[in-house]
Amino acid sequence: MKNIYYSRFTTSLCEVVVSGNGESLTSLHLNTGSGAGPIEIPDHWIRDDSMFKEAVRQINEYLAGERRNFDLEIAPEGTDFQKMVWAELCRIPWGETRTYREVAENIGKAKAFRAVGAANSKNPLPLIIPCHRVVGSNGSLTGFAMGLDLKRKLLELEGIVCPS
Repeated sequence: MKNIYYSRFTTSLCEVVVSGNGESLTSLHLNTGSGAGPIEIPDHWIRDDSMFKEAVRQINEYLAGERRNFDLEIAPEGTDFQKMVWAELCRIPWGETRTYREVAENIGKAKAFRAVGAANSKNPLPLIIPCHRVVGSNGSLTGFAMGLDLKRKLLELEGIVCPS
C-alpha cells in the first residue's frame, strides 16, 4: 500500500485538505460547513505540510484572484469516463461556463449529460479540476458537492454573473 500524505490549511473561503501520493495531488476537500461536510482523515494518512507548499500557494493565489490556471501534478482516481469528463472540465477557460450537455457533446457522448453530472459530483480535485464552471442548461447553478453558495462565490471570483 502506497503512503498517502496530506496537509490542511485555511483559505479566505474555508479550510482546505489536500492529499497526494508523494508525486501527485490526488484529492482536495473544501470544508465549507455545507454540502459534502467535513473530511475524516484516515489514521494511515501522513501529515506533511512541506510536500504541499506549491499547491497551497497556487490555491491561495487563485482565491485571491491572482491565478487563472493551476500548474500542479495531479492524479485523480476514477473510471475512464470520469477521467474523460474531468479532462474536459480542465479545458473550460477561467471566467467561462459550460452546460452539462455541452461537456457531454465535447467528449463525444451527447446523450450522457446526466452521467457527466454524476462524474462532476465525484471530482476529487475541485478548484483544480473546475467543476464549478458547469451549470444547468438554462444557466442556473446546479449540483456542487460543497454547496451552491461556494459555487456562486467561485464563479463570481472569475467574473461570472450568476443568476439570482
